[in-house]
Amino acid sequence: MTDKNIQLTSTISEDNKLTLALQEIDMPQPGTDEVVVRMEAMPLNPSDFGVMFSAADMSTAAQSGTDENPVITADVPAKFMPALKTRVNKDTPVGNEGAGTVIAAGSSEAAQALMGKTVAVIGGGTYRQYHCVNVQSCLELKEGTTAKEGASSFVNPLTALAMVETMRAEGHKAIVHAAAASSLGQMLNRICMADGVDLVNIVRKDSQEKLLRDMGAKYVVNSSSETFLADLTAAIAETGATISFDPIGGGQLSSDILNCMEAAITRDVEEYSVYGSNTFKQAYIYGALNRGPITLNRNFGFSWGVNGFLLFNALGKLGTKTVVKMRQRVAEEITTTFASSYTHEVTLAEVLHLQSIAAYGKQATGEKYLITPQA
Repeated sequence: MTDKNIQLTSTISEDNKLTLALQEIDMPQPGTDEVVVRMEAMPLNPSDFGVMFSAADMSTAAQSGTDENPVITADVPAKFMPALKTRVNKDTPVGNEGAGTVIAAGSSEAAQALMGKTVAVIGGGTYRQYHCVNVQSCLELKEGTTAKEGASSFVNPLTALAMVETMRAEGHKAIVHAAAASSLGQMLNRICMADGVDLVNIVRKDSQEKLLRDMGAKYVVNSSSETFLADLTAAIAETGATISFDPIGGGQLSSDILNCMEAAITRDVEEYSVYGSNTFKQAYIYGALNRGPITLNRNFGFSWGVNGFLLFNALGKLGTKTVVKMRQRVAEEITTTFASSYTHEVTLAEVLHLQSIAAYGKQATGEKYLITPQA
């Protein structure tokens, strides 16, 4: 085993500066219920950017150092610093998930059983070459599954499954999903088609609409169309969807969805009520592609809710039994239902090249990056 280990860290200093850099750290030694994973593939997910870039203004980013050991610095607007006080002067490891090979294991039976296996890993700080994690944070992949195939086994698959399980647990029967042509959106479509759940997909481009329809999606509406609200209302009326998941966040899309739900519910109601329908409508926001204010134009009565949706909180509500089944399904279907494709591969150093940041920072549909830290 090598004695060299590199990790990517994000640091915010007292003088309002973000610094992204590679650090050489000690090789980990596993405890009783831990394993050391040689990390071989990690996705660059939008959920990683919150830790990586924080509130920095990346238009001010500058690169220094060398190509092999680059350093990125950027300004953090002063107005955001009070909310970041617990991060100041702390080197924060980046990365939520990845996959690789177990090269060392603790003495417990569960740890020893993973020795030499290819596993997916969840937990902070996965953007490194070698990672020590508890066995509970590992998902053993089926024999023959590569680290690249299993790199995105947690965040997108479990989020998509959690959406469906949350729908069921809260008594809804169909879902509305925004920015639906994303990797997660495509997974959600495959799950819903397999499970017989109606899903209304909101996209913003004709090419995205075609992508989903070619996959077999039945309900796809285009937010750039002049008939968007009417199309959305019609799809909601047909499916009976009363729960939505929106990764955009800012703006009025969640408001539009709630209004269309109310319009669909009351379209055949003859008696007017100042309080609207009694049917509860739930809008969840799980991303911040738009960091602006969330606008609610309240034409959807009084029976509604708007909440944040975070994977780990959702899993806690669903309970251990459900989560175990979800993880088993991901392991079984990681190359089919939960398959991820990547358009670019970068090394840990290349993650910190301005050219790379400009590309993957766009979070463009169909442009997913994979880190290969052993390259």
